[in-house]
Amino acid sequence: MNANGSQDWDQVVIRKKAPTNSQMKDEAAVNAARRQGVAIDTVKKFNAGANKPAAQTTTGQSAAKLDAETEDFHHQRVSSTLKTQIVQARTAKKMTQAQLAQAINEKPQIIQEYESGKAIPNPQVLSKLSRVLGVTLKKSG
Repeated sequence: MNANGSQDWDQVVIRKKAPTNSQMKDEAAVNAARRQGVAIDTVKKFNAGANKPAAQTTTGQSAAKLDAETEDFHHQRVSSTLKTQIVQARTAKKMTQAQLAQAINEKPQIIQEYESGKAIPNPQVLSKLSRVLGVTLKKSG
């Protein structure tokens, strides 16, 4: 209002907020833009929305090339001679697996894995076993 008490008849323009990027990417917004004749550029992201593995792995090599790889990437396991050494030394001392495990401060499962050949040789565990059993155990036999 003016100072003299009359009304102000200047134009007032009210506009909607400009749409955000996510709103412009909405399917309804894309269809509305098509109806208005606006040029639309759509790009499908690589392998987007697909649960299929990519043709290339994260290392950049093709999966087929990795399958054809001939190198053997397995952990070294306890050798058969080391297994028999541990079993013979333990039975000579008349100890159970649980007693031996308690003597070297390890779980009984560790002794079981060493005697079955499933364990990956650990020099610290082998030195504890050697000390308690009184025999020299070698990692590879």
